Amino acid sequence: MANAPVQRMSQLLAKTLRDDPADAEVLSHKLLVRAGYVRRTAAGIWSWLPLGKKVLSNVERIVREEMDAVGAQEVLLPAILPREPYEATGRWEEYGPELFRLQDRKGGDYLLGPTHEEIFTLLVKDQASSYKDLPVILYQIQNKYRDEARPRAGILRGREFLMKDSYSFDTEDEGLAKSYALHREAYQKIFARLGLDYRICAATAGAMGGSKSEEFLAPAEAGEDTFADCPNCDFAANTEAITYELTSVDASGVPAAEDIPTPDTPTIETLAAHLGVPASATLKNLLVKVDGEIVAVGVPGDREVDMDKVEAHFAPAAVELVTETDFAARPDLVRGYVGPQGLDKVTYIADPRVAPGTAWITGANQAGTHTKNVVAGRDFEVDQYVDAVVVQEGDPCPKCGTGLVLDRAIEIGHIFQLGRKYADALKLDVLGQNGKPVRVTMGSYGIGVSRAVAALAEQSADDKGLCWPAEVAPADVHVVAAGKALQTELALDISQKLAAAGVRVLVDDRPGVSPGVKFTDSELIGVPQILVAGRRAADGVVELKDRRTGEREELTVEEAVARLTA
Repeated sequence: MANAPVQRMSQLLAKTLRDDPADAEVLSHKLLVRAGYVRRTAAGIWSWLPLGKKVLSNVERIVREEMDAVGAQEVLLPAILPREPYEATGRWEEYGPELFRLQDRKGGDYLLGPTHEEIFTLLVKDQASSYKDLPVILYQIQNKYRDEARPRAGILRGREFLMKDSYSFDTEDEGLAKSYALHREAYQKIFARLGLDYRICAATAGAMGGSKSEEFLAPAEAGEDTFADCPNCDFAANTEAITYELTSVDASGVPAAEDIPTPDTPTIETLAAHLGVPASATLKNLLVKVDGEIVAVGVPGDREVDMDKVEAHFAPAAVELVTETDFAARPDLVRGYVGPQGLDKVTYIADPRVAPGTAWITGANQAGTHTKNVVAGRDFEVDQYVDAVVVQEGDPCPKCGTGLVLDRAIEIGHIFQLGRKYADALKLDVLGQNGKPVRVTMGSYGIGVSRAVAALAEQSADDKGLCWPAEVAPADVHVVAAGKALQTELALDISQKLAAAGVRVLVDDRPGVSPGVKFTDSELIGVPQILVAGRRAADGVVELKDRRTGEREELTVEEAVARLTA
């Protein structure tokens, strides 16, 4: 085995900190800064110091090895991209303010790439002309850019981040399904090697477009995604992707709709209290504007409207809440007393819980009055059903009916069956076997490489600091010289022996640093094995400590070298 380098902390550009950064909100942010892995350059922009770069490179290596194993070919595309391809697909506008836009000195429009679907499509259009050139999977590991409104959580949510994005190109949908499955399996191997706890969850496609989409989520308190997990079956999904079947109800026994006086009850809470009924018996109707046109969203009174779902349904159209000015322009819409029956020039969408045959108490479209026994499908029609409520703990699993459990998670990967959205926009065709043009179908597959580092930090850290899995750690063993000359000499000697056997070594040989600080730093930095040349150094005895379990064992130098090189 080739010699591995010895990294001496006396020469290392890494300054550990005793206290958390003042702006740090989550564990990974605190620890990666304190342990000397990263430093903030600007809001959402981070510099990787030597230890951090080693971890980042190890994640890259694992991703690269598994992508190569499925036959993917690595390329590197530019980060500064022209406007025209993104305008052709509509994403120049769809991305909104999150897209970094810039101009050159001649006034030409460019962007910093958030993802590269368009550019990969054009690359394949240039290089592939026949069905014989496909299928092909291409990937790159490169910085991406998004102008986050509020960059936070350290490297978890930055404006510049490292990502592996790959793209598959097939002539048939069956080929796309195979490419998708290859990526799904490769991702499972990648995250297993990284040592991440993760869930594969059904997801929405968002601005990417396409049909089938799944997320790989790492459960963590710092996560910005909420996912639902069924304790009884294999169902798991991002809450934004959960859908329920529309099940009609027999309303033959429901009396005719009847107006009832309800003074001073403009909210669900005041209405339920006034009538002595549960909020679930009422129908909430939220008014929004979609590209300026008013739309009503109906959900049970005890549930909240999930605006992310509503926005995703109408994307790329702009969705906003109605204002006092809007109500003033539409006197037929009475604030606090809107009901779906008799609405004019208003599109009505509803959650599947407002199924045909369900009966409700809802606004009568006049102040101080509501209507009871209002039946969906009898007294009003729903223009379109959309899963529009915020999913709650205990909601039934769509697959088996068991109450769902909600948890927070970090998105570490996302795979999409894009289909022909980008090929249609950019006219990506190849000649088929019959000599006629065939429109290519695509998949898009991303892994947040820098985000995976943060996710690992979140999941593996303890109250003493970071605790890296072996494959991504910046070193295999952290050798600590307790302080005296003899201890430092022994630490350097054993470090060379380990390095000669191919073991990656970080040795703390800093002069003038107390043993206590060195021991604290070794736990903060989080290398899997800690080897201490301490009080029994003169006897040729060292202490080996497992960083994760805390187990300690005294060994001779020869025994320690044999153990760590086995």
